[in-house]
Amino acid sequence: MLRLEEITKNSAIAGIEPGQVVRVVTTEPVGDNALTVYYKTPDGRVLERMLFRTDEANLSLAEAGRPWAFDAPGDEFKLVAEAYRINLAHLFDPMMAVHTSNVEPYPHQITAVYESMLERQPLRYVLADDPGAGKTIMAGLYIRELLMRADARRVLIVAPGSLVEQWEDELFEKFGLTFNVFSREQVEQSRGGNPFEDFDLVIARLDQLSRNDDLKEKLKLTRWDLVIVDEAHKLSASYYGTKLNKTHRFELGELLGSITRHFLLMTATPHNGKEEDFQLFLSLLDSDRFYGKSRDGAHKVDVSDLMRRMVKEEMVKFDGTPLFPDRIAKTASYPLSDLEAGLYAAVTDYVKEEMNKAERLTDGKRKGTVGFALTALQRRLASSPEAIYQSLKRRHQKLKRRVEDEKLQQRGHGVLAETLSCSLPEDADDLNAEEQEDLEEELVDQATAAETIQELESEILLLQDLEEQAKAVVHSGQDSKWKELSGLLQGTPEMHDATGRQRKLIIFTEHRDTLNYLVERVGGLLGTPEAIVTIHGGVKRDKRREAQELFRNDPDTRVLIATDAAGEGVNLQNANLMVNYDLPWNPNRLE
Repeated sequence: MLRLEEITKNSAIAGIEPGQVVRVVTTEPVGDNALTVYYKTPDGRVLERMLFRTDEANLSLAEAGRPWAFDAPGDEFKLVAEAYRINLAHLFDPMMAVHTSNVEPYPHQITAVYESMLERQPLRYVLADDPGAGKTIMAGLYIRELLMRADARRVLIVAPGSLVEQWEDELFEKFGLTFNVFSREQVEQSRGGNPFEDFDLVIARLDQLSRNDDLKEKLKLTRWDLVIVDEAHKLSASYYGTKLNKTHRFELGELLGSITRHFLLMTATPHNGKEEDFQLFLSLLDSDRFYGKSRDGAHKVDVSDLMRRMVKEEMVKFDGTPLFPDRIAKTASYPLSDLEAGLYAAVTDYVKEEMNKAERLTDGKRKGTVGFALTALQRRLASSPEAIYQSLKRRHQKLKRRVEDEKLQQRGHGVLAETLSCSLPEDADDLNAEEQEDLEEELVDQATAAETIQELESEILLLQDLEEQAKAVVHSGQDSKWKELSGLLQGTPEMHDATGRQRKLIIFTEHRDTLNYLVERVGGLLGTPEAIVTIHGGVKRDKRREAQELFRNDPDTRVLIATDAAGEGVNLQNANLMVNYDLPWNPNRLE
């Protein structure tokens, strides 16, 4: 302990700067209990700090010692020497990251890092191996190799919000890398005004960056050695005729590619079936090679130098046996009852009629919004009687309320005011699963092609009949789709273990109404509603992790029922039974 009065000019003091001995230039008393100290650090900087009585316990006079003394603890010297040896070990061990990490990589992970990625200088690459291949492991090995070889110091990882904490945990637990998760607090507390300059190892949320122009301006002023984008297929753009439509995420991808030397895009679904969109995606890596719209007849390109894609069937263990068991997929078909078929035909006719009205609209944006809402309504019809009933009921009530408001305001001539406070955004692809669910709910409930109060009243009468028809189907208990699932759950041997107990099962649906309906039905079938956990867009991140951990580790939690929100980085490989209750229209989402 060193008292404030004992600090004098030219004193060598320990405890002012962490881990350093500083030399006092001068001091200036501030009352009886404080002292301003001006000091010089070993690297030559002159700084100041106000010390208080409470700091005295941490202060001490540094002892002068011999510069080459051999009286230091031997075990600490050995530890430092070993650390320095490991730091240089890559010069002698070409796969040092493998041997200094808490992972046992598979052959496809080693070839990805040491044959496909490290040899490319600079790296501009798409890692597109199948889901479950361990792309995070490959990225961690690559980062560690670059850091040990002094080929990278500043690394930025951009991932969807639901995956950020997973990245942080895995990089620390498996590779000993401490990354800082970028947050608003860092923006407010940044001393230099640019929070991206404050840390060398950063993980940031994709949408937090893509939707904030101020953050993008700050990011533009920085330089990185390596930028990794997870779920990179979200950086999408498309052509509408000859016009190029870029999402905010795509623009962020262009920015990230311009401020880094190594640029790695990671996705299990790089191709959405449209060659033009795929080439736009590749333009993030090489804007010259993939500039402009491709000509007819010149669509296919060789991308072996820019992308690696390995499917699960090709992945093996070191002994040559398959890494993944065979995937057995079956489609269960079922006939609709007369009541269900009648409802299906009636709603389909309604959708067709409203689509025809939407086609006659002159406002292109409104036309797209109404088309989206009607398409979503048709999908709910195929999902479950409960989903279409609840959707028709909400739509009927909200449109009825709207007519009442319009009449109250007496707008004259019976012309409707602005259709909706909410419309289909131009960058709908930028929305996460939760936002997409909320947007779809709002549009399905409200979007209409009616242009006058009379047209809207006619639609409401039609909706009232459809709602009653859907209600009759729900109350009749005739749900052929559920009966098929119930039969599968009870009559398929694979669904039960040797004791007859339900094995771990995942059920995916696209709609929250269907999810709630299935929770009730499956809970009744199992006899234990507590055996079911759910994940959907409205479930917060901590609750999502809690549900995931329960499903993974609690033997009494047998069934997970989820919407697309569970597909964003949730690791569910402890279950090998899955039912897609709804088939997504986009095959990439199904995959």
